[in-house]
Amino acid sequence: MIPKTYLIGTVFLLFSTVLSPVAAQDTFHPCSAKEEQISTTSYLSPDGEWSPIETLALPTDDDPNDDLILKILLKEQPKEESDFDIPIVINAKVEQFIQYFQTTIRDRFATWLARSEKYIPFMKNLLKEHGLPEDLVYMALIESGFDPYAYSRSKASGLWQFIRWTGKRYGLRVDWWVDERRDPEKSTIAAAKYLKDLYETFECWYLVAAGYNAGEYKIIRAMKRYRTEDFWKLTKYRYLKRETKNYVPQMIAAALIAKDPEKYGFTDVEYAEPLQYEKVKVPELTALSLVAKACETSLKEIKDLNPELKRGVTPPNELEYEIKIPSGKKDLFLKNLEALGPLEPFEFKTYRVKNGDTLGRIARSYRVDLKPLLEINHLKKTSRISKGMILLIPVSKDEKIKPLAVAKKKNGKVRNRKPEKRSLSL
Repeated sequence: MIPKTYLIGTVFLLFSTVLSPVAAQDTFHPCSAKEEQISTTSYLSPDGEWSPIETLALPTDDDPNDDLILKILLKEQPKEESDFDIPIVINAKVEQFIQYFQTTIRDRFATWLARSEKYIPFMKNLLKEHGLPEDLVYMALIESGFDPYAYSRSKASGLWQFIRWTGKRYGLRVDWWVDERRDPEKSTIAAAKYLKDLYETFECWYLVAAGYNAGEYKIIRAMKRYRTEDFWKLTKYRYLKRETKNYVPQMIAAALIAKDPEKYGFTDVEYAEPLQYEKVKVPELTALSLVAKACETSLKEIKDLNPELKRGVTPPNELEYEIKIPSGKKDLFLKNLEALGPLEPFEFKTYRVKNGDTLGRIARSYRVDLKPLLEINHLKKTSRISKGMILLIPVSKDEKIKPLAVAKKKNGKVRNRKPEKRSLSL
């Protein structure tokens, strides 16, 4: 018979082992030793109400219950941290968002999961190539739901929700013709560069994620103000916005569900096929409809592969613009392109310059940006225009641009100026 004191000593040793920090985090994530494991018997729902969580209560009397303790210790443990390459802390806030994703926005989250497999494989590869944890890809899940056309109230766009200034800072083109924040490949490369810079600053992936959401300087000021480098401690103060405080627990909750959806009740998700494509170079102002015909595929598929092209054509003044076509279609595309010829020209309106006109006024009257107007007409901001000069006004195939400028008739009534239409052959 095993002495009771020996059994109690074994139980104490097992408790110490279970509650110790995870070694994998200590070696890869410098900040992980500071992160607190929090256990609770209730969670705060997104609507602000506290709800109970069922827990197993340990006996409170003085009689030993070694069998019960051993059953708890030997019970199947959660996923090991080795399944993740970012630190995973499951606390009340994380469980709150797990519950939120499972219930309040379940259908929406299932849609995000379905789209995720379209982008995750190649996005993970790009993150790995930049020396980053692959599981950072789940930031894009909570940023955009893996929708390249996602656009926020703060004017952030794309899978990684770059604002214009940050996107340009990391090499993304954003103008009237192209918005590379929507390009899954280019935006992921830009995000990888930004995340790498943030990690060099904070050396903690939770602070990196918070900095990505709020801006690095906001997090730096918070750290200085409260003299802590612990993200969870920073969330206890009012300085950070609720969105930033919730960002990290949302990321953890999303990662946990995405890596094991069946465990969390998402058993019927129909995942999209992984994105696959080849790249070809085409002349300026090549219509995507022409590319679709050359590939013998739908225009929708070509647009889906090139969400960064905002006007249905490649931008002007670039002799060779690289676009993406379905995988395995390159030879067919090159064969058909010459035979198809200039089937669908890109339409422009012509405008005859009048007295008092300026380039800015003309651009505003036709609701186009000044830059594309200058590009199409090979002009600069300082270029002078004169009466009688013919300008080309770019017209998107997805838009019907009507001039705002009006001219008075002799009888006092007004009429719109109707410029002549013109097409450029491809």
